[in-house]
Amino acid sequence: MTPSTSYNPCVLLVASANGSVGMSAGWAILSAGGTALDAVEAAAREVEDNPDDHSVGYSGYPNLLGQVELDASLMDGQTRRAGAVGGVRRFRHPVSIARAVMERLPHVMLVGDGAERLAAEVGMEPEDLLTPEAEAAWREGVNGELKPEDSRRRLLDRVAGLFADPEHVAGTVNFLAIDSRGHLASAVSTSGWAWKYPGRLGDSPVIGAGNYCDDRFGAAACTGWGELAIRGVTAHTLVTLLSQGAPLEEAANGAFAALSGLDVPGGEPIMNLVALDREGRHTGLSSQPGTAYVAWEEGMSNYVTLPRRVVSIAAR
Repeated sequence: MTPSTSYNPCVLLVASANGSVGMSAGWAILSAGGTALDAVEAAAREVEDNPDDHSVGYSGYPNLLGQVELDASLMDGQTRRAGAVGGVRRFRHPVSIARAVMERLPHVMLVGDGAERLAAEVGMEPEDLLTPEAEAAWREGVNGELKPEDSRRRLLDRVAGLFADPEHVAGTVNFLAIDSRGHLASAVSTSGWAWKYPGRLGDSPVIGAGNYCDDRFGAAACTGWGELAIRGVTAHTLVTLLSQGAPLEEAANGAFAALSGLDVPGGEPIMNLVALDREGRHTGLSSQPGTAYVAWEEGMSNYVTLPRRVVSIAAR
């Protein structure tokens, strides 16, 4: 579908609820006429700096071996250029490393040592991301310390327990923005599942799964069980439905419906998304009751917190 060329977009910033700490930073850029891309990066960095948020950035919950591993992606809706990083252990701002990938390399994704090398080359400072609070939670969560020399079987046995701990398996921050020129951008950052198997990547650094953005139609980003969003290509599915003419809420329902029947190892699947269309309509969905998202648009003196619409994911 080819959209009309005449429309009046609303300057807008939307985020998952834990993105509230970054809303002022993002809105300051948008309200001054800055770009959507600058706004979502700046907003995400604020959350990455927040030691009280153990699902993103500094003080994120570590993997099974007690190592904090960060993932992020960022996408420019005007050009559909994107950058993504995974398995970053020594730099607290993976969203900015992702932007460096997008703008300074002919690549889309870097992981591990390569992502950290780029961070150092663009002037970022390495540091220890594991705080005493996060380390204490890890020791309690894994029932004792695991070391790199532990047997493979022991790590595999511990992974099975992740699904019995839903409080620690779903956490990420999402930001979506429209700037005064009508351009869109999106950013996602996470420390991933607490106590995850070392090297695990979820949907956050996977363009089309946890993050997708296209000026012509809209943008979407996910939190929850990243493995489901990868298998359902959830963010891209929603934007594709917008491109086919579906209204925003219908497109969001369709993205959730595409997850129906996907088997999960145990318990109920957890999925949340935020989305907007090119006209500035926005929504939030969740498979769980009692969740929220935040939004700030022209004419508002501050952001508002809005309930997500609950949509169940049908089991197999």
